[in-house]
Amino acid sequence: MIRVLLADDQALVRGALAALLDLERDIEVVAQVGRGDEVVAAARHTSPGVCLLDIEMPGLDGIAVIGALRKDGVATRALIVTTFGRPGYLRRAMEAGASGFVVKDTPAAELAEAVRRVHAGLRVVDPALATESLLGGPNPLTDREREVLRAALDGRPVQQIASALFLSGGTVRNYLSSAIQKTGTTTRVEAAKVAEERGWL
Repeated sequence: MIRVLLADDQALVRGALAALLDLERDIEVVAQVGRGDEVVAAARHTSPGVCLLDIEMPGLDGIAVIGALRKDGVATRALIVTTFGRPGYLRRAMEAGASGFVVKDTPAAELAEAVRRVHAGLRVVDPALATESLLGGPNPLTDREREVLRAALDGRPVQQIASALFLSGGTVRNYLSSAIQKTGTTTRVEAAKVAEERGWL
């Protein structure tokens, strides 16, 4: 029996996924959580073979959860199941140690098969996303540029970004200028939005 933990902040989606997977003879949903920062404790308690993780959740996002599970030494494999089918997310998830990445409109039978394959130690990636990710190339932004762009998403002034990140205004401007160039945009807000859409943040 494949033991599965589901982590998704939308209760309806979580319930639907659980109901679909519970119809499979060889899959049992042993835990459901609605926050990323609840996954490690739930996994320690229930010993799932596979964790199905959403990307955007309160507490910790799905990619950060993979790192937390590995750091804690929890022996489970991670399968990202998300609405956000962005090449940048796929690349970051796989680099973090995910065994698979599929989007939520994947048919139920394919999702169950993805769980089986991940449990067996294989990699499963949405083919269209994999192609897009390869064509799009790697994330060109540095960690600092990503951090500054995340802070710039809501359009706040440079000085506020600098204060929040404990940097000088000039340093923030340099990071923003570099990020604008790399994203092919003209303003920091545009750069932040493009980077977010591509899954680079």
